[in-house]
Amino acid sequence: MPAFFFMTIFRGADMSATETPLTDEYKRRGDWNPLWDQIRELDPQFMEAYLCFRDVPHRNGHLPAKFRELILVAVNAATTHLYAPGVRRHMANAFKAGATREEVLETIQLITIMGIHSANVAIPILAEEYAKFEAAGGKTK
Repeated sequence: MPAFFFMTIFRGADMSATETPLTDEYKRRGDWNPLWDQIRELDPQFMEAYLCFRDVPHRNGHLPAKFRELILVAVNAATTHLYAPGVRRHMANAFKAGATREEVLETIQLITIMGIHSANVAIPILAEEYAKFEAAGGKTK
């Protein structure tokens, strides 16, 4: 579906130009990417439309949250992305959704076929995030 079609539908929604419920929700649940702040400042409704599009698999998806988060760990740690804050955020979310350290490690191992740099970014984050999870009293399922 072309982006302009999606934007036309979204902008036609019954919402004022200053309301940003998805932005507010992403910030509340800790899924906000600080890099999005500038986009939001320039065009809050564009940011809302992007989040609406991005949120579709989270709202309507069939994968359990744990698997979605493991996939997002892989996407963010992949050689073509290497976005450490995203790896960290989705790894923490994966633990909260019931992923084990071994499942996260296997996810990282699977993406190393794209290049060892994925592991160089993600393995130290795995150690840090799992330690935080354990220190907070978290238990995996």
